Amino acid sequence: MTRLDRSSPLAAPRYLQVQQVLQEMIEGTEFAPGDKVPSERELAEQLGVSRMTVRKAMDNLVRMGLLERDSTAGTRVSAPKVNRLLNDPTLHSITQMVNAEGGRAGGRLLEFQISPAPSKVSQRLEIPLGSPVVVLRRLRLVNGLAFCLETSYLPADRVPALAAEDLAGNQSLYQVLLERYGIDAGTGDSTISLSHATSAEATTLSLAAGDPVLLYRSVVRDQVGVPFEYLKSVNHPQFVVFHIGEGTRR
Repeated sequence: MTRLDRSSPLAAPRYLQVQQVLQEMIEGTEFAPGDKVPSERELAEQLGVSRMTVRKAMDNLVRMGLLERDSTAGTRVSAPKVNRLLNDPTLHSITQMVNAEGGRAGGRLLEFQISPAPSKVSQRLEIPLGSPVVVLRRLRLVNGLAFCLETSYLPADRVPALAAEDLAGNQSLYQVLLERYGIDAGTGDSTISLSHATSAEATTLSLAAGDPVLLYRSVVRDQVGVPFEYLKSVNHPQFVVFHIGEGTRR
């Protein structure tokens, strides 16, 4: 177990050092989701700090969603909050997936703008370089916890007059696209890879800069095979698990 820095006057407060040690344990290979962590007394003895210091650190990790307390079973590593199903023909959006698991979906629109499509976006959407695209950046929540940061690129000529207000109040993008523009999501070409959080992503997802994240990219096509969205989704590794379903993705 990592030793605490007790000598340097510039060292972080003791409870934050304990919190960092516990977070490294949780995010390492020592514990799996659902595993019980040592008691406050055991951790206090191992780290040479007071139980109050350990409790303060664990309270922070509970608020971050990394630990969860049970009045009878003690404190455990939180299980994933979101099961993201790929290629599922019945669940078309994150909101549906969260609700299907009994969670409370939420979200916040962080950015809405129209910009020229850079090279990668134009290739994915099969549009000319520099074509106007609507850029949406949204923070997705489950039970009040941030679990992914998503950026969507849409060809502007397919969604004329789309405005930020249309997506206020956690409104489903796919519902708006279907009802207003007749765009019905069909198949998607998706990849999942391991990446590392930038400073901005880490702050938004309550991680440290450089922490591992699950990077999900997808080109979503309509029912006739024309791409209408390029999606980049940065997912918190403790809260999200991807599952491969059968059939068409959306």
